[in-house]
Amino acid sequence: MNVPVTVYTEMTPNPTTMKFVANKYLLATGDSVEFSNKNETKGFSPLADELFNFPFVKNVFIAANFITITKTDNVPWDFITMELREFIKGWITNGGEILIQMPTQKQQAVEKVESKTLKDFNPTEYDDPIRALLDEYVRPAVENDGGAIDLGFEDGKVTVQLKGSCAGCPSSTATLKGGIENLLKQHLPEVQEVVAING
Repeated sequence: MNVPVTVYTEMTPNPTTMKFVANKYLLATGDSVEFSNKNETKGFSPLADELFNFPFVKNVFIAANFITITKTDNVPWDFITMELREFIKGWITNGGEILIQMPTQKQQAVEKVESKTLKDFNPTEYDDPIRALLDEYVRPAVENDGGAIDLGFEDGKVTVQLKGSCAGCPSSTATLKGGIENLLKQHLPEVQEVVAING
């Protein structure tokens, strides 16, 4: 029996982003991909490619069962939410491809030369404990707000990059410094500081 596709919208703490939640998985759990222009989508995400045909779409972030769209400032959500929701629902219903292949970090970094990206960190023994803590305490809330987190650890410093609606959200810096830094320092004395890169 085919379950009809439903897509509902959720506001996020970032006023320029809206989260479009589907009742089915779009990507494997833990995977996420972000595109900030049409060129970046070529050969990777037909869905994101099509979304950039809407003149008001500025950024597309796709994770487990949701798509977070950042809009331009010149049009209010009231005018475009329904159109985007129906488009996404139709795309999923008709079996449109979400992601052909995952861009590597390097490909994304090359595309985003003008914005800061997380550099390649050498793996450390603390990566897994840090990731486990974030997965348990932070990731659910961040995904709930339509975002995701990337991180690296070096010399006592955890570098965190927020993606999706969390990037550029007014409250994200406070979340990072207050929430994540306190959490990690409490559990891992090796962590001295958390710094944020905004994508």
